[in-house]
Amino acid sequence: MRYRRARATGGTYFFTVNLADRSSRLLIERIDTLRQAVLTVKQRHPFEIVAWVVLPEHMHAVWTLPPGDADFSTRWLLIKASFSRTIEHGETIRGSRLRKGERGIWQRRFWEHQIRNESDLARHVDYVHINPVKHGHVAKARDWPYSSIHRYIREGTVTADWGCDPDRVGIDGERGG
Repeated sequence: MRYRRARATGGTYFFTVNLADRSSRLLIERIDTLRQAVLTVKQRHPFEIVAWVVLPEHMHAVWTLPPGDADFSTRWLLIKASFSRTIEHGETIRGSRLRKGERGIWQRRFWEHQIRNESDLARHVDYVHINPVKHGHVAKARDWPYSSIHRYIREGTVTADWGCDPDRVGIDGERGG
């Protein structure tokens, strides 16, 4: 099966990237390693981080790629690979991955959505920032340390009490979601 992805050069995209083990806390336990992987890839393959949140076993991001560039897949591949190289072996690896020499840290695929307009962008940025509340990690979005919400608060884009009602924030009609 060949998965078809959106390919708009210079586009803005929303992503969901998951660990293979959805009970893991690896992403926040190794947050500095993840940050370094992102920084390294971003230096070689620039992109703008519009919003990002890292939860224990998954993350959401909104990126804008440079004009003429639509290759977000390589960026994610490099981030995942860089992060994985620092993790000691020990995860369960299925036969299909073993035959291909793959690790079992990440889900193979990721979800992407091409942002269509300003309203779509706002909904997805809100979704990114409310996610730790939705998953019950914190009561207020500002209390989650691994989120770009802090930049938005510093810049005055949102107030510190933003997102205290997660039922009002969702994507495409989801309630809280």
